Amino acid sequence: MTMDDVRTRVKSVIAHVLKADSALIADEANFIFDLGADSMQSLELVAAFEEEFGIEMDEDKALEVQTVNEAVEFISGYLRKKQ
Repeated sequence: MTMDDVRTRVKSVIAHVLKADSALIADEANFIFDLGADSMQSLELVAAFEEEFGIEMDEDKALEVQTVNEAVEFISGYLRKKQ
């Protein structure tokens, strides 16, 4: 899976969880400050990413991820390990 594929799927998950238009989600958008995620939604994002990509992430480290780009990098790391 390419980084672009991961990015597209990450934005799709974010759009679903945060009820936003995926086309309007910038790569550098911050989940809290730009996209308005609260702590509960942050947990929902982690769970949704795990389900979407079939991975199990370290929840504490996952919650440290702040932006779309960071999420793409973080998830890509798990996908590389999975292969």
